Amino acid sequence: MTSYETFPVEVAGVKRELRKFEIQPGVQIAILNILGDTEFVEAASKELTPLILAQKPDILVTAEAKSIPLAHAVSQKMGNRPYVVLRKSLKPYMGDALRSETLSITTGEPQTLYLDEKDREMIKGKRVALVDDVISTGSTLQGMRLIMGKAGAEIVAEAAIFTEGDRATWSNIIALGHLPVWVDGK
Repeated sequence: MTSYETFPVEVAGVKRELRKFEIQPGVQIAILNILGDTEFVEAASKELTPLILAQKPDILVTAEAKSIPLAHAVSQKMGNRPYVVLRKSLKPYMGDALRSETLSITTGEPQTLYLDEKDREMIKGKRVALVDDVISTGSTLQGMRLIMGKAGAEIVAEAAIFTEGDRATWSNIIALGHLPVWVDGK
């Protein structure tokens, strides 16, 4: 069995050891992967829901893929409020989709987010809450903001389980905690 360093986190009494992963030479982050972790998603959604609900959003918006279970769980706790998933690939059935470019810290590659034409109509003129698992550089968040602006939605909240690093100011982000970034083992 391979050993690796971890970073402990706790949300609503649910503890996890997040694996530290080198994303570029000398730079490590703690990887949060909530896919399939129902217990952690439930704990996080229980804590985030009242904070998001206080901003009175009509619709939740998230980016594909790791934060989808969080958006779903928050949606259920908000009385099955609708949520929209911004996709990372364009499908023919998506019609006149809106797009924006982002740069993912985990892949280090440019990504494009797409808003399906049907979802575009659903969010036009609505109050939206942007939901993500971790907000690190803010690139995905910025891509989501750009699409919401193009679609005519009003962003009333931006929420994540964790913020990460020090590259951006997170004063307006609803978050349950903060993850460090380790540079050269520090």
